[in-house]
Amino acid sequence: MLNRRHLRVKVLQALYAFHQSDTQDIRANEKNMLHSIDQVFEMYIWMLSLIAEVVAYAENDAAERANKHLPTAEDLNADVKILSNRFILSLNDNRDYLIALKKYKVEWHFEPELAKSLFIILKNSPEYAEYLAKTGDTIQTDKDIIKFIFKKVILKSSLAEQVFEDKFIFWPVDRDVLQALIAKTFKNFAFDDAKLNNLAEITGNWTEDREFVVDLFEKSIRFDKPYQELIAAKTTNWEPERIAMMDTLLMKMAITEFVNFTSIPVKVTINEYLEISKEFSTPKSNSFINGILDKILFDLKADNKIKKIGRGLIE
Repeated sequence: MLNRRHLRVKVLQALYAFHQSDTQDIRANEKNMLHSIDQVFEMYIWMLSLIAEVVAYAENDAAERANKHLPTAEDLNADVKILSNRFILSLNDNRDYLIALKKYKVEWHFEPELAKSLFIILKNSPEYAEYLAKTGDTIQTDKDIIKFIFKKVILKSSLAEQVFEDKFIFWPVDRDVLQALIAKTFKNFAFDDAKLNNLAEITGNWTEDREFVVDLFEKSIRFDKPYQELIAAKTTNWEPERIAMMDTLLMKMAITEFVNFTSIPVKVTINEYLEISKEFSTPKSNSFINGILDKILFDLKADNKIKKIGRGLIE
Protein backbone atom coordinates (compact mmCIF):
# COMPACT_ATOMS: atom_id res chain seq x y z
CA MET A 1 0.00 0.00 0.00
CA LEU A 2 0.96 3.63 -0.31
CA ASN A 3 2.69 4.78 2.87
CA ARG A 4 3.28 8.41 3.85
CA ARG A 5 6.56 8.57 1.94
CA HIS A 6 4.84 7.45 -1.26
CA LEU A 7 2.12 10.03 -0.63
CA ARG A 8 4.72 12.76 -0.16
CA VAL A 9 6.18 11.77 -3.53
CA LYS A 10 2.74 12.18 -5.10
CA VAL A 11 2.50 15.67 -3.61
CA LEU A 12 6.01 16.45 -4.86
CA GLN A 13 5.04 15.39 -8.38
CA ALA A 14 1.89 17.52 -8.21
CA LEU A 15 3.80 20.57 -6.95
CA TYR A 16 6.37 20.18 -9.72
CA ALA A 17 3.59 20.02 -12.33
CA PHE A 18 1.88 23.04 -10.74
CA HIS A 19 4.99 25.23 -10.82
CA GLN A 20 5.80 24.13 -14.37
CA SER A 21 2.33 24.85 -15.74
CA ASP A 22 1.36 28.14 -17.33
CA THR A 23 -2.05 28.41 -15.68
CA GLN A 24 -1.05 27.18 -12.20
CA ASP A 25 -4.59 25.99 -11.55
CA ILE A 26 -4.54 24.67 -7.97
CA ARG A 27 -7.78 22.70 -8.22
CA ALA A 28 -6.85 21.06 -11.52
CA ASN A 29 -3.44 20.02 -10.22
CA GLU A 30 -4.95 18.77 -6.96
CA LYS A 31 -7.42 16.68 -8.96
CA ASN A 32 -4.56 15.26 -11.04
CA MET A 33 -2.67 14.42 -7.85
CA LEU A 34 -5.59 12.46 -6.43
CA HIS A 35 -6.04 10.76 -9.79
CA SER A 36 -2.37 9.70 -9.78
CA ILE A 37 -2.96 8.04 -6.41
CA ASP A 38 -6.05 6.28 -7.70
CA GLN A 39 -4.02 5.14 -10.70
CA VAL A 40 -1.84 3.07 -8.38
CA PHE A 41 -4.92 1.09 -7.40
CA GLU A 42 -5.96 0.89 -11.05
CA MET A 43 -2.52 -0.49 -11.93
CA TYR A 44 -2.97 -3.06 -9.16
CA ILE A 45 -6.30 -4.20 -10.62
CA TRP A 46 -4.81 -4.45 -14.10
CA MET A 47 -1.99 -6.59 -12.75
CA LEU A 48 -4.38 -8.92 -10.93
CA SER A 49 -6.37 -9.17 -14.15
CA LEU A 50 -3.25 -10.03 -16.14
CA ILE A 51 -2.40 -12.82 -13.70
CA ALA A 52 -5.92 -14.17 -14.18
CA GLU A 53 -5.55 -13.86 -17.97
CA VAL A 54 -2.35 -15.89 -17.94
CA VAL A 55 -4.06 -18.62 -15.93
CA ALA A 56 -7.15 -18.57 -18.16
CA TYR A 57 -4.98 -19.05 -21.25
CA ALA A 58 -4.41 -22.66 -20.15
CA GLU A 59 -7.83 -23.42 -21.66
CA ASN A 60 -6.89 -21.83 -25.02
CA ASP A 61 -3.58 -23.66 -25.00
CA ALA A 62 -5.28 -27.00 -24.36
CA ALA A 63 -7.72 -26.39 -27.22
CA GLU A 64 -4.91 -25.43 -29.61
CA ARG A 65 -2.98 -28.57 -28.73
CA ALA A 66 -6.04 -30.80 -29.19
CA ASN A 67 -6.72 -29.26 -32.59
CA LYS A 68 -3.25 -29.96 -33.97
CA HIS A 69 -3.10 -31.84 -37.26
CA LEU A 70 -1.49 -34.80 -35.51
CA PRO A 71 -2.02 -34.35 -31.79
CA THR A 72 -0.22 -36.63 -29.38
CA ALA A 73 -1.91 -38.35 -26.48
CA GLU A 74 -0.45 -35.66 -24.24
CA ASP A 75 -1.89 -32.96 -26.50
CA LEU A 76 -5.32 -34.53 -26.30
CA ASN A 77 -5.13 -34.67 -22.50
CA ALA A 78 -3.45 -31.38 -21.63
CA ASP A 79 -3.43 -30.77 -17.89
CA VAL A 80 -5.55 -27.71 -17.09
CA LYS A 81 -5.35 -28.10 -13.32
CA ILE A 82 -4.45 -24.43 -12.96
CA LEU A 83 -7.96 -23.45 -14.07
CA SER A 84 -9.19 -24.68 -10.69
CA ASN A 85 -6.53 -22.75 -8.77
CA ARG A 86 -8.17 -21.61 -5.55
CA PHE A 87 -6.57 -18.17 -5.51
CA ILE A 88 -7.81 -17.38 -9.03
CA LEU A 89 -11.28 -18.79 -8.39
CA SER A 90 -11.52 -16.68 -5.24
CA LEU A 91 -10.26 -13.59 -7.09
CA ASN A 92 -12.75 -14.02 -9.92
CA ASP A 93 -15.53 -14.29 -7.34
CA ASN A 94 -14.41 -11.25 -5.34
CA ARG A 95 -17.06 -8.52 -5.44
CA ASP A 96 -14.64 -5.59 -5.02
CA TYR A 97 -12.41 -6.96 -7.77
CA LEU A 98 -15.32 -7.36 -10.17
CA ILE A 99 -16.51 -3.81 -9.43
CA ALA A 100 -12.99 -2.47 -10.03
CA LEU A 101 -12.72 -4.32 -13.35
CA LYS A 102 -15.81 -2.46 -14.54
CA LYS A 103 -14.74 0.87 -13.06
CA TYR A 104 -11.38 0.84 -14.84
CA LYS A 105 -12.70 -0.90 -17.98
CA VAL A 106 -10.06 -3.61 -17.74
CA GLU A 107 -9.73 -5.79 -20.81
CA TRP A 108 -6.73 -7.14 -22.70
CA HIS A 109 -7.99 -7.13 -26.29
CA PHE A 110 -5.55 -4.35 -27.16
CA GLU A 111 -2.60 -6.69 -26.41
CA PRO A 112 -3.85 -10.16 -27.47
CA GLU A 113 -0.41 -11.81 -27.54
CA LEU A 114 0.60 -10.83 -24.01
CA ALA A 115 -1.25 -13.53 -22.04
CA LYS A 116 -0.24 -16.16 -24.61
CA SER A 117 3.45 -15.29 -24.50
CA LEU A 118 3.43 -15.25 -20.69
CA PHE A 119 1.62 -18.59 -20.48
CA ILE A 120 4.16 -20.20 -22.82
CA ILE A 121 6.95 -19.07 -20.47
CA LEU A 122 5.00 -20.49 -17.56
CA LYS A 123 4.21 -23.77 -19.34
CA ASN A 124 7.87 -24.37 -20.15
CA SER A 125 9.09 -23.75 -16.60
CA PRO A 126 10.04 -26.55 -14.19
CA GLU A 127 8.00 -24.79 -11.51
CA TYR A 128 4.84 -25.29 -13.55
CA ALA A 129 5.60 -28.97 -14.13
CA GLU A 130 6.12 -29.36 -10.38
CA TYR A 131 2.81 -27.62 -9.72
CA LEU A 132 0.93 -29.91 -12.11
CA ALA A 133 2.45 -32.99 -10.49
CA LYS A 134 1.67 -31.89 -6.95
CA THR A 135 -1.32 -33.37 -5.13
CA GLY A 136 -3.24 -32.31 -2.04
CA ASP A 137 -3.27 -28.61 -2.96
CA THR A 138 -4.79 -25.95 -0.71
CA ILE A 139 -5.27 -22.23 -1.25
CA GLN A 140 -1.90 -21.75 0.46
CA THR A 141 -0.06 -24.04 -1.96
CA ASP A 142 -2.09 -22.74 -4.91
CA LYS A 143 -0.78 -19.25 -4.15
CA ASP A 144 2.79 -20.42 -4.73
CA ILE A 145 2.31 -20.86 -8.47
CA ILE A 146 0.47 -17.52 -8.70
CA LYS A 147 3.37 -15.83 -6.91
CA PHE A 148 5.69 -17.45 -9.44
CA ILE A 149 3.58 -16.13 -12.33
CA PHE A 150 3.70 -12.63 -10.89
CA LYS A 151 7.34 -12.44 -9.80
CA LYS A 152 9.16 -14.66 -12.27
CA VAL A 153 7.00 -14.51 -15.37
CA ILE A 154 5.18 -11.16 -15.56
CA LEU A 155 7.72 -8.92 -13.80
CA LYS A 156 10.54 -10.49 -15.84
CA SER A 157 8.74 -9.96 -19.15
CA SER A 158 9.95 -7.02 -21.25
CA LEU A 159 6.61 -7.02 -23.13
CA ALA A 160 4.60 -6.79 -19.90
CA GLU A 161 6.97 -4.08 -18.68
CA GLN A 162 6.41 -2.08 -21.86
CA VAL A 163 2.62 -2.45 -21.65
CA PHE A 164 2.51 -1.10 -18.10
CA GLU A 165 4.98 1.67 -18.86
CA ASP A 166 2.84 2.80 -21.79
CA LYS A 167 -0.38 2.68 -19.80
CA PHE A 168 0.82 4.15 -16.48
CA ILE A 169 3.09 7.19 -16.64
CA PHE A 170 4.44 6.67 -13.10
CA TRP A 171 5.05 2.91 -13.52
CA PRO A 172 8.80 3.18 -12.72
CA VAL A 173 8.01 5.02 -9.47
CA ASP A 174 4.91 3.04 -8.49
CA ARG A 175 6.19 -0.43 -9.37
CA ASP A 176 7.45 -1.09 -5.82
CA VAL A 177 4.08 -0.06 -4.39
CA LEU A 178 2.36 -2.40 -6.81
CA GLN A 179 4.50 -5.29 -5.63
CA ALA A 180 3.58 -4.48 -2.02
CA LEU A 181 -0.13 -4.43 -2.92
CA ILE A 182 0.11 -7.80 -4.65
CA ALA A 183 2.04 -9.24 -1.69
CA LYS A 184 -0.68 -7.95 0.65
CA THR A 185 -3.29 -9.64 -1.53
CA PHE A 186 -1.49 -12.98 -1.26
CA LYS A 187 -1.54 -12.56 2.51
CA ASN A 188 -5.22 -11.54 2.57
CA PHE A 189 -6.39 -14.45 0.41
CA ALA A 190 -6.08 -17.14 3.06
CA PHE A 191 -9.56 -18.67 3.03
CA ASP A 192 -11.42 -21.10 0.81
CA ASP A 193 -14.52 -18.94 1.24
CA ALA A 194 -14.09 -16.12 -1.31
CA LYS A 195 -16.22 -13.77 0.81
CA LEU A 196 -13.51 -13.77 3.49
CA ASN A 197 -10.71 -12.78 1.09
CA ASN A 198 -10.13 -9.06 0.63
CA LEU A 199 -8.20 -6.97 -1.85
CA ALA A 200 -5.37 -4.80 -0.58
CA GLU A 201 -6.24 -1.21 0.32
CA ILE A 202 -4.55 1.73 -1.35
CA THR A 203 -3.51 3.20 2.04
CA GLY A 204 -3.89 2.28 5.69
CA ASN A 205 -6.56 4.96 6.22
CA TRP A 206 -7.57 6.81 3.06
CA THR A 207 -9.76 9.33 4.87
CA GLU A 208 -6.80 10.57 6.92
CA ASP A 209 -4.28 10.14 4.11
CA ARG A 210 -6.41 12.06 1.62
CA GLU A 211 -6.62 14.95 4.07
CA PHE A 212 -2.84 14.77 4.53
CA VAL A 213 -1.95 14.97 0.82
CA VAL A 214 -4.50 17.71 0.08
CA ASP A 215 -3.37 19.81 3.05
CA LEU A 216 0.30 19.34 2.23
CA PHE A 217 -0.27 20.29 -1.41
CA GLU A 218 -2.44 23.33 -0.68
CA LYS A 219 -0.35 24.69 2.20
CA SER A 220 2.89 24.25 0.26
CA ILE A 221 1.38 26.52 -2.40
CA ARG A 222 -0.28 28.94 0.02
CA PHE A 223 2.95 29.59 1.90
CA ASP A 224 5.24 29.29 -1.10
CA LYS A 225 6.47 32.89 -0.98
CA PRO A 226 7.36 33.14 2.76
CA TYR A 227 9.00 29.70 2.70
CA GLN A 228 10.97 30.69 -0.38
CA GLU A 229 12.19 33.71 1.58
CA LEU A 230 13.31 31.43 4.43
CA ILE A 231 15.29 29.32 1.98
CA ALA A 232 16.75 32.36 0.22
CA ALA A 233 17.98 33.77 3.54
CA LYS A 234 20.02 30.60 4.14
CA THR A 235 21.35 30.28 0.59
CA THR A 236 22.75 33.75 0.00
CA ASN A 237 25.93 32.28 -1.47
CA TRP A 238 23.92 30.35 -4.05
CA GLU A 239 22.48 31.79 -7.21
CA PRO A 240 18.77 30.79 -7.30
CA GLU A 241 19.08 29.11 -10.69
CA ARG A 242 21.84 26.86 -9.32
CA ILE A 243 19.51 25.31 -6.75
CA ALA A 244 17.65 22.35 -8.23
CA MET A 245 13.90 22.89 -8.40
CA MET A 246 13.31 19.54 -6.72
CA ASP A 247 15.53 20.59 -3.80
CA THR A 248 13.53 23.78 -3.37
CA LEU A 249 10.20 21.94 -3.49
CA LEU A 250 11.38 19.33 -0.99
CA MET A 251 12.54 22.02 1.43
CA LYS A 252 9.28 23.95 1.10
CA MET A 253 7.31 20.75 1.77
CA ALA A 254 9.45 20.04 4.82
CA ILE A 255 8.95 23.57 6.18
CA THR A 256 5.22 23.22 5.56
CA GLU A 257 5.22 20.11 7.76
CA PHE A 258 7.41 21.78 10.41
CA VAL A 259 4.97 24.64 10.85
CA ASN A 260 1.53 23.34 9.89
CA PHE A 261 1.42 19.65 10.79
CA THR A 262 1.43 19.51 14.57
CA SER A 263 1.30 15.71 14.88
CA ILE A 264 4.28 14.90 12.64
CA PRO A 265 7.63 14.86 14.49
CA VAL A 266 10.31 17.10 13.03
CA LYS A 267 12.77 14.21 12.81
CA VAL A 268 10.28 12.18 10.80
CA THR A 269 9.78 15.04 8.36
CA ILE A 270 13.51 15.56 7.86
CA ASN A 271 14.23 11.88 7.39
CA GLU A 272 11.39 11.45 4.91
CA TYR A 273 12.50 14.30 2.65
CA LEU A 274 16.15 13.33 2.82
CA GLU A 275 15.20 9.83 1.65
CA ILE A 276 13.01 11.21 -1.13
CA SER A 277 15.84 13.48 -2.29
CA LYS A 278 18.09 10.46 -2.82
CA GLU A 279 15.73 9.18 -5.48
CA PHE A 280 14.37 12.35 -7.04
CA SER A 281 17.13 14.93 -6.92
CA THR A 282 20.88 15.26 -7.42
CA PRO A 283 23.61 13.23 -5.68
CA LYS A 284 24.57 16.21 -3.51
CA SER A 285 21.00 17.19 -2.66
CA ASN A 286 20.80 15.11 0.49
CA SER A 287 23.52 16.94 2.40
CA PHE A 288 22.52 20.32 0.93
CA ILE A 289 18.86 19.97 1.96
CA ASN A 290 19.83 18.66 5.38
CA GLY A 291 22.12 21.63 6.04
CA ILE A 292 19.61 24.27 4.94
CA LEU A 293 16.71 22.69 6.83
CA ASP A 294 18.79 22.53 10.01
CA LYS A 295 19.44 26.27 9.81
CA ILE A 296 15.81 27.10 9.05
CA LEU A 297 14.61 24.81 11.81
CA PHE A 298 16.89 26.53 14.32
CA ASP A 299 15.34 29.91 13.49
CA LEU A 300 11.77 28.58 13.51
CA LYS A 301 12.31 27.10 16.96
CA ALA A 302 13.82 30.34 18.21
CA ASP A 303 10.76 32.22 16.94
CA ASN A 304 8.46 29.66 18.57
CA LYS A 305 6.83 28.88 15.22
CA ILE A 306 6.97 25.12 15.64
CA LYS A 307 4.34 23.62 17.89
CA LYS A 308 4.14 19.84 18.06
CA ILE A 309 1.70 17.85 20.17
CA GLY A 310 1.45 14.29 21.44
CA ARG A 311 4.04 11.99 19.92
CA GLY A 312 5.24 14.79 17.67
CA LEU A 313 7.66 16.45 20.04
CA ILE A 314 10.43 18.46 18.35
CA GLU A 315 13.12 16.57 20.21
